[in-house]
Amino acid sequence: MSSPRLILMGRVAGAFGVRGELRITTFSADPLSLLTYRELKGEDGSPALTLTAGRAAKGGIVARAREVETRDQAEAIRGLRLYIAREDLAPPEEDEFYLADLIGLEARDLAGAVVGKVKTVENFGAGDLVEIAPAAGGPTFWLPFTRAAVPEVRLADGWIAIDPPTEIVGDEAS
Repeated sequence: MSSPRLILMGRVAGAFGVRGELRITTFSADPLSLLTYRELKGEDGSPALTLTAGRAAKGGIVARAREVETRDQAEAIRGLRLYIAREDLAPPEEDEFYLADLIGLEARDLAGAVVGKVKTVENFGAGDLVEIAPAAGGPTFWLPFTRAAVPEVRLADGWIAIDPPTEIVGDEAS
């Protein structure tokens, strides 16, 4: 049996206070949503933390976990990445996507020719960007995840349509 696909939801940023609370940086639109999953997994899919309580804090949440009782224990797991199984996420609304579901999809041009595959989706602060690894090899390229650059997403069929902007190359002779 294959292991479930894991989605990165947060990272232990360190201890908060002296009673074993954890500062957790969350990677979701609603930081408190992490508390709804309670049982979080490590990178290998094994149980990592069971959250028992928490509250919003700058950049994430401050939480209590069944496995952590002291500040030293909290500091010892600083950097621990926290995952959930993909099937634990609620189904997205129509015309909405979990960005993690885009990774690995074929990227096709508007004529349907395979251009490459989605390598990753990142947000560096100015909106979501899709990184495309070209089928022919060579360096990857980035596209904004907008309707103009990615006009069609076909998760069930395993591909996205892309319409990259034409690059304007200056005269290198001057």
